[in-house]
Amino acid sequence: MQIEDIYVIYGKKPKSMVKELLEKSDIISEIPQRATIGLKPNLVVSKGAETGATTSPEIVEAIIEYLQEHGYDKITIMESSWVGDDTSRAFRVCGYEDISRKYHVPLKDLKRDSSTVHKAGGLGIEYCDTPYHVDYLINLPVLKGHCQTGMTCALKNMKGCITDREKRKFHTMGLHKPIACLNKVRCADLVLVDGLRGDLDFEEGGNPVEMNRILLAKDSVLVDAYVAQLMGYEISEIPYIAMAAELGVGSMEVEKAHIVELNTDHTGAKLTSSRRARALAKYIDENDACSACYGSLIHALARMEDRGMLRSIQGKIHIGQGFRGQQPGGIGVGVCAKGCDKCVMGCPPKAIDIVKMLEDQFI
Repeated sequence: MQIEDIYVIYGKKPKSMVKELLEKSDIISEIPQRATIGLKPNLVVSKGAETGATTSPEIVEAIIEYLQEHGYDKITIMESSWVGDDTSRAFRVCGYEDISRKYHVPLKDLKRDSSTVHKAGGLGIEYCDTPYHVDYLINLPVLKGHCQTGMTCALKNMKGCITDREKRKFHTMGLHKPIACLNKVRCADLVLVDGLRGDLDFEEGGNPVEMNRILLAKDSVLVDAYVAQLMGYEISEIPYIAMAAELGVGSMEVEKAHIVELNTDHTGAKLTSSRRARALAKYIDENDACSACYGSLIHALARMEDRGMLRSIQGKIHIGQGFRGQQPGGIGVGVCAKGCDKCVMGCPPKAIDIVKMLEDQFI
């Protein structure tokens, strides 16, 4: 696996998907046999993964099983929920206490961890000692929106490795610069992104959109840049990505990355995943669409709505395998709808490419 690689797999069976990603990327070859390994999920609130807020426990189970099968026995799940929520409760509600008992893997509430101030980018960051000192840190973020930063994925998920006092300070500073500096202090060695059903808008869930994909990469900056485009953002719209790149945390040059898709998405789209998604669906003519393609279109429409441009769209956007070989006119999304007058190619396409097509067509 090269550092510029991003591995992508589609489906609805997280455990087998994760194991295939780990196998294909040959991660085991770079982890010392007696290494201490930290698993850092996103358990920002005490809500199940079905809400689009937290990391699927099946993903964590799969990683633990894979590591234990290869002889690794020094594994810890570590997290600190956001200020005002209780990490222990999140561990219980989200299914992580069951995982701990089943696999004999300890849970570490980082709210109760010791911490040390580290300097990076001109800031002092109060970083928890346990994640800082593990030999190999695996970041398990959820691909989802955020009401302040637009999106949250690999870089922002590391905010669970700092004290609550530091979290409060981050918000007074506008989040972007401290998030970049945080990852300069200690970035993840591996990122495995839960892109199964992330929330469309908010960190705390409630508007999940099924995209049925999991991503794997070593470069946190690169994977965030890629995810930004998946969600319909220009990379420049998420300032902490460029800030982290400038600090040398990673590369944001997605165009130079090697995107390795291990399969093709054939999972059916769930059209009523949330209230906002249902509202956006009125602009869509769906005929047997795959979830990843449909999810990209929902994210693109959400970006159009955020910019006040949604009402300019005329007619419905065609999407789905049912349009193969047809010429329905109008506009389409995905290779199956290439018979439309205008079409964004891709299987699946990125939301940012859909946004650009819609802007060119209607604005």
